[in-house]
Amino acid sequence: MAMTIEGEERIEAPVETVWRALNDPDVLKECIPGCESLEKKSDTEFAATVSLKIGPIKARFKGEVELTNLNPPHSYTSSGEGKGGVAGFAKGSAKVMLKADGPDATILSYEASADVGGKMAQLGGRLIQSTSKKLAGQFFSDFNAKVSGGEETRQEA
Repeated sequence: MAMTIEGEERIEAPVETVWRALNDPDVLKECIPGCESLEKKSDTEFAATVSLKIGPIKARFKGEVELTNLNPPHSYTSSGEGKGGVAGFAKGSAKVMLKADGPDATILSYEASADVGGKMAQLGGRLIQSTSKKLAGQFFSDFNAKVSGGEETRQEA
C-alpha cells in the first residue's frame, strides 16, 4: 500500500545550519518519532531501529537508510526499508529541499512516499495515511524546534 506525503516548514536558521542538522545522526535520532537508535555507517548510510504503534499494531523496525542525490546544502533524497517482523515492512523515500528565506531563515520542503506491507497493510489506507502524515509532521516540527532553537548542545542518553 503506497502513499505520498508532502509539506513545508519555515525554519529560523540559515540553510547551512539546517543542512548540517539534516546530516547529524544525533539531531535526527531526537526528531524521528519512536527512534531507538540511529547509527552512521558512512557519510550516506545509517542503520536505524524505530518502534511505532499504528492502530492496534506495535512494531519495532530495523532497517537501513541511504542518502542519495546529494546537492549540498540544497537537497537530498533519503530512502530506506525497515522490517518489523510479523507486523510487516515499511519502505519509503523522501526528497528534502532547502531554500534560503532571507539570510537567517530556511524553507524546508519535502515530498515523501511510503509503502507498507504485511499485517500493517491490513489496517486500511486511511489509518496508515493519517498516521504517516502525523509522524512526518511530528518529525519536521520537532526538527524545526531543535534547529531554530539554536540548541548546539547534545544531550547524552
